[in-house]
Amino acid sequence: MRDCTNDFATALARPIIRPAFFCKLTFTSGPVYVWTGYQSITWNGYTWIGLGAFGNLSGIEEGSNVEARGVTLTLSGINKNLLSSTLNDFQIGLPVIIYMGLFDDSGSLIDSPVCAFSGRTDQPTIDVSKDTCSISIACENKLLMMNNSIQRRYTNEDQQIDYPGDRGLEYVNSIQQVTIYWGRSPNSKNNL
Repeated sequence: MRDCTNDFATALARPIIRPAFFCKLTFTSGPVYVWTGYQSITWNGYTWIGLGAFGNLSGIEEGSNVEARGVTLTLSGINKNLLSSTLNDFQIGLPVIIYMGLFDDSGSLIDSPVCAFSGRTDQPTIDVSKDTCSISIACENKLLMMNNSIQRRYTNEDQQIDYPGDRGLEYVNSIQQVTIYWGRSPNSKNNL
């Protein structure tokens, strides 16, 4: 089980659960906080805008093997005039975090919703109808970054990028051609 409070675990074990998803999307102008309810709600120091029926979230999957599984966020009912400003504010690769929260019988949010997905935005898909349009944003899991090679080396030049003046890797290039005689001298007749 993920890190969760006792109240959250108790509510999850009940026969009737009242889930909600909170999504923090990052755009070039800053983060946007939305959730699956109908009204705005305050949680974690932010006001989360309720999208209700206008927002949709694909299933969040996990498996026993290590693989990157993504989700798709869809916002429908957007005025076509706002489409260009929305697309100008979008950038591929910005962070997305989705939390799963639960409500108790009285409709109050149980503290400490758990992180259900953390990743980065990918290519959006736009569906335009006569008056409105919808935008679907694919979000990729952070595990997908494991496929990218890291272009860093254990060289003095590479070390200077992050730590100018550090001399810890100063002699790496010179030791590559050195022959080291381990346990014997170079002129030894006994080749053990």
